[in-house]
Amino acid sequence: MKSFNSFIKKIRSNKYVKTFTNFYIIVSFIFIIWMLFIDTNSYLFHSKLNSEIEELKIKKENLQQEIIKDQKFIDDLKDLDKYEAFAREKFFMKKDGEEIFILEYKDSIKN
Repeated sequence: MKSFNSFIKKIRSNKYVKTFTNFYIIVSFIFIIWMLFIDTNSYLFHSKLNSEIEELKIKKENLQQEIIKDQKFIDDLKDLDKYEAFAREKFFMKKDGEEIFILEYKDSIKN
């Protein structure tokens, strides 16, 4: 028993053990671990949210570019000639008394 007590005293006299067994160091360490990993507002949670925010910003930018492109298309369709050309090309519309012939090439026919 005497050797065990001397062994414990030897360990406690070590400067590193004294430092790391200090109450304030232990509490600070536990606090840091808690805030970084365990808490509901942890660093891991915030980093995940930041990555989602970046993805949403990229998606927003792409959608804004599509809106600009669609707005330009709508402005182009306000011109009657372009409107008529669009209707003829996409929906195969025709004027009265007019015939439309649709030409299909072998390459464009799906089997």
